Amino acid sequence: METTGTRPLKSSEWVTKDLLRQLEEGSLAPGDRLPSVVDLATRYSVGRSTIREALSAIKAMGRLDIRQGGGTFVKEAPAEPAHPAHQQPDAWLDRSRSLRHILEVRQVLESGAAMWAAIHRTDEHLAQLRETLDGMASQLADERFSEQADVRFHLQIAAATDNPVIIDLMTSLSERLHESMKDTRALWFYSERSTSERLLREHTGIYEAIAAGDGAEASRRMSQHIAKVMQVLDREQPQ
Repeated sequence: METTGTRPLKSSEWVTKDLLRQLEEGSLAPGDRLPSVVDLATRYSVGRSTIREALSAIKAMGRLDIRQGGGTFVKEAPAEPAHPAHQQPDAWLDRSRSLRHILEVRQVLESGAAMWAAIHRTDEHLAQLRETLDGMASQLADERFSEQADVRFHLQIAAATDNPVIIDLMTSLSERLHESMKDTRALWFYSERSTSERLLREHTGIYEAIAAGDGAEASRRMSQHIAKVMQVLDREQPQ
């Protein structure tokens, strides 16, 4: 196994991110046994406690099986939600139309909110967003928790705009967000043929643009994030 990437401030986050990359790319496949904690510490040039912290975080995501005295093994990724049309095909026509309307509103409102959040966010706003992302990372295998955290992340971006009108609009939309988030996430997974880790990276990318104060990039990333779901929804729209 080869390590790549640049280190963030916290070494365990860097190790976690690099191991997750290898899991996603397949260089670490289900059933593979990881090197020992001692060997990993040597390869990453960090302490053993850092390796244990990273492995514990990935275990919490449901991706590792740590056997006391028996080694650490890669597990299959947790199953992602099925395409909603496959779950309730008879009701999908009305649901897809309603979801399309919600996504159109989100595309306009949230791309702008991300831009203004990058301009007006405070350290407290960033800390709240970071806390939500950390929660997502530690609970990737819990889809119910992830849905709630997803909604919270988007509402926190609205709060970071420091614009009471945007905040009120997003708050009024929050019930619809909760209702539609399961379909939205399922469509995203279906479109990307991807995993919870990749969705987390999309959210992290939006956060990073906001943290950097780059309004144009934050808006672009948010718009792209929502557009992916709209594109697959269009392809799957019943005729």
